[in-house]
Amino acid sequence: MKLQELSNLTAPLGKTQKMPVLFLGHGSPMNAIEENEFVAGFRKVAQDIPTPQAILCISAHWETKGTFVTAMAHPPTIHDFGGFPKALFDVQYPAPGSPELARETQAMITQTEVHLDDKWGLDHGAWSVIKHLYPAANIPVIQLSIDYSKPAQYHYELAREIKSLREKGVLIIGSGNMVHNLRMVEWSRLHETFGFDWALEAREQMNASILNGDHRTLINFRAQGRAWDLAIPTPEHYLPLLYSLALKEGDESVSLFNDHALAGSLTMTSVKIG
Repeated sequence: MKLQELSNLTAPLGKTQKMPVLFLGHGSPMNAIEENEFVAGFRKVAQDIPTPQAILCISAHWETKGTFVTAMAHPPTIHDFGGFPKALFDVQYPAPGSPELARETQAMITQTEVHLDDKWGLDHGAWSVIKHLYPAANIPVIQLSIDYSKPAQYHYELAREIKSLREKGVLIIGSGNMVHNLRMVEWSRLHETFGFDWALEAREQMNASILNGDHRTLINFRAQGRAWDLAIPTPEHYLPLLYSLALKEGDESVSLFNDHALAGSLTMTSVKIG
């Protein structure tokens, strides 16, 4: 390991300019190895923002009872899926971890006890998108888990407790999909950018709330009607959006990219804050 990378693992993070925040619609794990407009969008947003000192990712694919943060120096690449080509299972993303950032995150969060984890690593909600942003895998990455037993408001408030990390060079990424109903995917049209009427309705309303700063509607997603209920049959892919939005401050700019419906019942819509 290079000396600078070792330093990144152990040195306290100093004050920097405020980093932006991202929510990335990660879609299929195959996006890790395919070339398409969505991975091009991931690469472009990385070019448009400052290079981070570290990354904290909230992925739809790490649900726990309680809250955990990965604290190992060398997180493994987790292939948490099945039925895909061997080439996808062969992918490794050997980014270092950051035990120091994990401990700092643990200390910041006061509304619940945060446990340091040495078993998880980087799941595909993290590495399949971060590998396009930073292909050299030279930026430390940690993950913060989603407590599946807690309501949306809890997650929004928890995220606000880590907002000062933005001023320490940390890029915070929520990774999921706003509209994510796998049971209704049109599998024969998996690569086509189209949406069912209810998916387009939910997407339009979600996008409007994001751009208008109406976080209350987004937090109360279960009160928004049938289209939203179909769009969010289970909350794990939606909640990372709330983590990202909670970190917005004042009149910071908000923009959307990769804003397409896919295979009828998914959206790849991604958000950049700041």
